[in-house]
Amino acid sequence: MNTRQTWQRLLKYAGKYRSYAIWAVVSAMISVASSLIGPYMIGRSIDHMIGKGNVEFDEVFRLLTLLGLVYAVGSLFGWLLTYLTNRLAYQTVNDLRGEMFDKMNVLPLKYHDTHPQGDSISRFVNDMDAVSDGLLQGFSTLLTGVVTIAGAIGLMLYTSPLMTLVVLLSAPAAYYVARFITMRSQQLFRDQARILGTLNGYVEEMVGGQKVVQAFHYEDRSYTGFSAKNDELYQVGVKSQFISSLSNPATRLVNNVTFSVIALIGSVMVIGNGITVGALSSFLIYANLFAKPFNEITGVITQLQSATASAQRIFQVLDEPAETPDRSAEPDLPQGQGTISFNHVKFSYQPDRPLIRDLNLVVPPGTRIAIVGQTGAGKTTLVNLLMRFYDVDAGEIAIDGVNINRMSRDSLRRRFGMVLQDTWLFGGTVRDNIAYGNPEASEEEVVAAAKAANAHEFIKRLPDGYDTEISGTGDNLSQGQKQLMTIARVMLANPPMLILDEATSSIDTLTEIRIQQAFQKMMEGRTSFVIAHRLSTIREADLILYMKDGDVVESGSHNELLARGGYYAGLYNSQFTAANNKG
Repeated sequence: MNTRQTWQRLLKYAGKYRSYAIWAVVSAMISVASSLIGPYMIGRSIDHMIGKGNVEFDEVFRLLTLLGLVYAVGSLFGWLLTYLTNRLAYQTVNDLRGEMFDKMNVLPLKYHDTHPQGDSISRFVNDMDAVSDGLLQGFSTLLTGVVTIAGAIGLMLYTSPLMTLVVLLSAPAAYYVARFITMRSQQLFRDQARILGTLNGYVEEMVGGQKVVQAFHYEDRSYTGFSAKNDELYQVGVKSQFISSLSNPATRLVNNVTFSVIALIGSVMVIGNGITVGALSSFLIYANLFAKPFNEITGVITQLQSATASAQRIFQVLDEPAETPDRSAEPDLPQGQGTISFNHVKFSYQPDRPLIRDLNLVVPPGTRIAIVGQTGAGKTTLVNLLMRFYDVDAGEIAIDGVNINRMSRDSLRRRFGMVLQDTWLFGGTVRDNIAYGNPEASEEEVVAAAKAANAHEFIKRLPDGYDTEISGTGDNLSQGQKQLMTIARVMLANPPMLILDEATSSIDTLTEIRIQQAFQKMMEGRTSFVIAHRLSTIREADLILYMKDGDVVESGSHNELLARGGYYAGLYNSQFTAANNKG
């Protein structure tokens, strides 16, 4: 997307607030008209100062009084112009930010897996601010500039066509000087926005993992990585600012040369009685007013270029394909028993690296399925496909014989409760976090879910109990406490089916036993998928699947798989042999 297309698209967003734009144009015309009338009245005043001791004071005072009123009106409408352009710019960016947030919510999981969080945050904050500044400066400068140029040309032609020709011939020179510089700095501003996003992503990673950084004595290396990225941003930033800053003094140089030529020609004309001294004074002011918009435009080129680069980064997100829309005429899941089947499922994250080649599996309703295997075997991928975070490449996943691709994602995901290894909490009270999946839950229901998850006791010990405010990262809670809260959240939602992905990995052994008891009760009559590395937690599963390279290579109960002496038995024995040796 080039610069022109970018601004055309931005202006479409601003078009919703055309009433602000219309009144801004009216304010700009009145404000500029006041600035154009002023020089004419100044020239008239000068012409009434005929010579030493020969000044028409009454007329001069009258003109100066009118001049004060004119400038007062101009200042009032200048303020109104600033107010309206501010409203226009901020309302536009507000809509843009809202649309971007909505888009983030419908982007496929693949996008979030491949883009750093810090870079996405940078687009929300830094890039949006740059667009806001660019819109604000652009609208204000453009509106006043166009009216000023048109009015100044008309009044200069009225005063002296010859000197006007000199002024007009200088305009293309100033334009091409500015364009020459702008074209060489535009790419640098794109690089600056990109590097800033990378730097924000790196800082977000290092700050978020500060405990690990310090535990592994990674401080010096993390600082080295930061310094490299920061220095790169510095070099590109300085170079872009330096080149862009040449535009304003270069155009001012052209305008000053023009101004000197006009003064020389005008002086000759005054001597020859071609124009009056007052008219020459007015013309010189008009020439300066004519050049002022060009100087202002070149002065804000830095902001406009930064806004352009930032807008392009924002539109990159908005143009990302969203999740495949639900094409189903069946928005709700069938109210059947909940039999889940995987039929010849194929899937790969990268086309040239197949992961799941031909998965076939039938899960009867109410079955407790445990999925085990080495890291990268495809255990979590199976859950991602079941939840439609990713869609299968071939084959189908069906519930009670209905392809999940024919069901709405909302309906499908409401039937599953997920507890993940990575806990997620948001800034709010403990109560709000537990009730995230069921906002209408009563106080008694929230407390009951917390008790079932063995979280009630530690919550009551918090400063304000269930009203305790926690940060988005949950830094005032231990990892185990955060995990208990996410478990309580799912228990409160009370879904028909469960997915537990290393749900007890951050909990001590005693608490884990209690949680397992709660899960056993919760899983009664529910189809449940349990991913676990601790094999001691899945002995009671109805069916254990051992996955290897994306395929189910073994399946059966705990005792059956041990008796078979295959992959599962080897993994199980290795864990307990290591534990016994350690003991």
